Amino acid sequence: MGKFTKIPLDTFEGLQLDAGVILRTFNVAEPAASIEGDIICATTGGIEIKAVPNYSDMGEDVDNCPNNMKELKKLDYWDCSMTFTGIGVSPEFIKLSLGAADIETGNTGKVTPRADLKQTDFQDIWWVGDRADGGMVAVKLLNALSTEGFGLKTEKNSKGQIETTLTGHVSITAQDVVPIEIYSVAPSI
Repeated sequence: MGKFTKIPLDTFEGLQLDAGVILRTFNVAEPAASIEGDIICATTGGIEIKAVPNYSDMGEDVDNCPNNMKELKKLDYWDCSMTFTGIGVSPEFIKLSLGAADIETGNTGKVTPRADLKQTDFQDIWWVGDRADGGMVAVKLLNALSTEGFGLKTEKNSKGQIETTLTGHVSITAQDVVPIEIYSVAPSI
């Protein structure tokens, strides 16, 4: 083995395993509490979570200024998103995928898109996954709203799939809060 052909001693503890689950609510302080009733839908193909910073180079139009000078770099905003393909067709998941929609009261199962956006359409959504050491990784997407709309794909001898992209949004009441929280928690003893 070469001098630099090694891995960190804590590699095992830091591995994230399997696809995890998408949840309506989650309590990081009490992860052992049942999550069954809060799972939004089953997924296929994994879940992709991104937090992408968008920068401006304040020196890009300044004569003789090198590109990407660190003192002139400005963080403008973050694009935070969660993308997954759900294989459930509950009215609640369809509404989540539509974004601006209502579920008819009663037992009709009818979900109707709306022409206007309500503040109640935004909701915090969690993804929680396992760590190899028995701990967990959790991501909370704040003020999430579907931004790619609803699309149901069906195939012969297959399950219907709804591709969903949720985008986190900044609130006017907390303008300095980036709309994502990320946790990597070791197992409790």
